[in-house]
Amino acid sequence: MDILNHLLAGFATAGTPVNLLWAFVGCALGTAVGVLPGIGPATAVAMLLPITSHVDSTASMIFFAGIYYGAMYGGSSTSILLNTPGETATMVTAMEGNKMAKSGRAGAALATAAIGSFIAGTIATIIVTLFAPVLADYAVRLGPPEYFCLMLLALTTVSAVLGQSTVRGLTALFVGLAIGLIGMDQITGQARYTGGVPELLDGVEIVLVAVGLFAVAEALHAVLFEGAVKESENKLTRVTMSAKDWRRSLPAWLRGTAIGAPFGCIPAGGTEIPTFLSYAVEKKLAKGEHLAEFGKQGAIEGVAGPEAANNATVTTALIPLLTLGIPVSNTTAILLGAFQNYGIQPGPQLFTTSASLVWALIASLYIGNVMLLVLNLPLVGLWVKLLKVPKPQLYAGILIFATVGAYGMRQSAFDLVLLYAIGLLGLVMRRFDFPTAPVVVGMILGPLAEAQLRNALSIGEGKWTIFLERPMSLTLLCVVVAVLVLPRVLKKRKIAAFI
Repeated sequence: MDILNHLLAGFATAGTPVNLLWAFVGCALGTAVGVLPGIGPATAVAMLLPITSHVDSTASMIFFAGIYYGAMYGGSSTSILLNTPGETATMVTAMEGNKMAKSGRAGAALATAAIGSFIAGTIATIIVTLFAPVLADYAVRLGPPEYFCLMLLALTTVSAVLGQSTVRGLTALFVGLAIGLIGMDQITGQARYTGGVPELLDGVEIVLVAVGLFAVAEALHAVLFEGAVKESENKLTRVTMSAKDWRRSLPAWLRGTAIGAPFGCIPAGGTEIPTFLSYAVEKKLAKGEHLAEFGKQGAIEGVAGPEAANNATVTTALIPLLTLGIPVSNTTAILLGAFQNYGIQPGPQLFTTSASLVWALIASLYIGNVMLLVLNLPLVGLWVKLLKVPKPQLYAGILIFATVGAYGMRQSAFDLVLLYAIGLLGLVMRRFDFPTAPVVVGMILGPLAEAQLRNALSIGEGKWTIFLERPMSLTLLCVVVAVLVLPRVLKKRKIAAFI
């Protein structure tokens, strides 16, 4: 009952005209930020941090929260229509969503992304409201051995389902792992694989690689091979979802939410891992003609599940931030800085010392989700018109946005050279049918898994049995073995039964 009273008080605060205006501006700006590749919510929030000295703390937190989850909505639009992810979290959306757009189902893809984001965001907000302290308490019990096993599970699951060939998928994954090693060693501080280039000491930006492999490679492929390779036309058949689309999307939305919500509570790689895991689950569960659509005409489950997963993760990431003061992503780290600018320290006491701010922020999540749905669904037809833009102007615009976004991250000319070098790598991979998504997965998980492995071995005093002595890590290792072995055993049994 106390929670309900606090939430109603939060709605009363968040529902004032000024705070509603800030929520709307944040959601609209977040959507725009998600559309532009390379900028991302973290950069946008960082650029707008100076306004916190002139705006009421509650209004500014609502504003930043709007940017935060609005960017997840916006990123799906260009991923689906142009194969250009605005955020790394929408890479999976690009894989199936763009195929749907090319087969005339762009409207359905955009609609399932928007509705799935709304459903996942709302369910995750309810979880934040009811279970924040409990979930945060459970998540903080996980140690380095559990985190490493969790990432190992993500690597084995994801690399097995991306692309038509497991060998090519694993090759792309190891390319990503190699790129992830470039830069300063996280523990010893030694430079690794930099080739004496000072700009590489900080490593290679993940967003830079994602934009290069997807946006730049897409544009270069169109320039070099348009006409030489016959591609399906972007004919739009409808801008709404059919009854069949609803039946296929609803279970995917719920599964994506179930996968994404727990990941928000733990520092295990942000939204990328749950979105890839959601895609892997949807592809594994698909059968017959639905399975045949993956990677070809585009499967709507491959859009619905990952979009729900990334929005659920984004929302539940506020649990450790508010209750423990632990940021689990770049954006939540900057939000932590915004709290500290007001002299507010998130943690166990925040719900008592700044109750009105916290509950207004939680109430704004409900309001923001409705605002984003109202903003995005009517714009489906407008976004789809991007498909009618002449190809030269369209791809020139993609390259301009990608270049400006990449330069804006560190104001480095070296990053532009690197962007187009990665774009050429993406072009080669595309021509020889290597999946590009595992490269980014390897980049994200590689450094995280390495750090957790070394920390786990330090805890175990160099003994590898540390992974078998802890129940959760042992359970995760059993799941990894099952993922690797069971499909092959079942396949052999099917062949034997057929013979």
